Amino acid sequence: MKVNAFAAQKAGEKLTPFQYELTNLGSEQVDIKVHYCGICHSDLSMLNNEWGMTQYPFVPGHEIVGEVVAVGSDVKNLKKGDLVGLGWFSGSCMHCNQCMDGSHHLCDSSEQTIVGRHGGFADYVRGHWSWAIPLPKSIDLQKAGPLLCGGITVFNPIILANVKPTDTVGVIGIGGLGHMALKFLKHWGCEVIAFSSNPSKKEEILAMGASKVIDSTNPAELTSIAGKLNFILNTTNVTLDWNAYLGVLAPKGRFHNVGAVLEPMAIPAFTLIGGEKSVAGSPLGSPALTRTMLDFCVRHNIYPTIEEYPLEKVNEALAHLESGKARYRIVLKA
Repeated sequence: MKVNAFAAQKAGEKLTPFQYELTNLGSEQVDIKVHYCGICHSDLSMLNNEWGMTQYPFVPGHEIVGEVVAVGSDVKNLKKGDLVGLGWFSGSCMHCNQCMDGSHHLCDSSEQTIVGRHGGFADYVRGHWSWAIPLPKSIDLQKAGPLLCGGITVFNPIILANVKPTDTVGVIGIGGLGHMALKFLKHWGCEVIAFSSNPSKKEEILAMGASKVIDSTNPAELTSIAGKLNFILNTTNVTLDWNAYLGVLAPKGRFHNVGAVLEPMAIPAFTLIGGEKSVAGSPLGSPALTRTMLDFCVRHNIYPTIEEYPLEKVNEALAHLESGKARYRIVLKA
């Protein structure tokens, strides 16, 4: 199959039209015709080879919504015409302890949609059937793409940390990830405190469900809620005053990190020990949990706030994201 896509030939270059040929379909693989594809900050990081693992030509895109157009002979639970979503992962071994335990996203030999292969800024993309997540019938296809990466990234910690509806929680960074976390936690039943360095977002953040917005650049505001939060989710990728945020946690509180902070995190031991506090992190989530999250979204009408661009204007969309002006996720229409 011939695929029309947009690719970068070198790190940091603009994307240009690119064609490639998909070889024979594997017995457990599906081909997906792309309808929409979200743009994640990870696409930018990979485009610029910030993580040192990008291969060029590079076709970004791992928040894919589309229609199954071909199925391998051993594919389970999918058929032509099914609407599915494909996120960061496009395959896992299906036999290691992690896969057999239902934690496919922790598989040591997992395949990532845009690592060493071509992603969804294209008319077709391929993946293993287990990661082609069937979409609920009533889901909004235009807005579903970002849920397949950003959404499950911030939903998984809620489950891992056993967050309760009676908890008071915090979200650091109300951007592409953080605004979805805020919406999830609000509908989970929690009181949600938002930490933001951008005062222009305050009214939007409150409208999304935050009960209070803390200026993350003001130490006095952090001190004002010391010891109050049961759970904090950090969605930023910058170094913070870790001790100050740990001080905001209540005893036995959990600080959970999903932002790709590149520098080592200097965590003070006594702050953890004295309050029986913990620091954790996680990637996305399993296929089963992704299905649960999508059902939860449809049940409560939870979607990312998006801006739509046609695929042909992908470079304009990437520049908009890189400028920090996106509100809050960008979706490309194929």
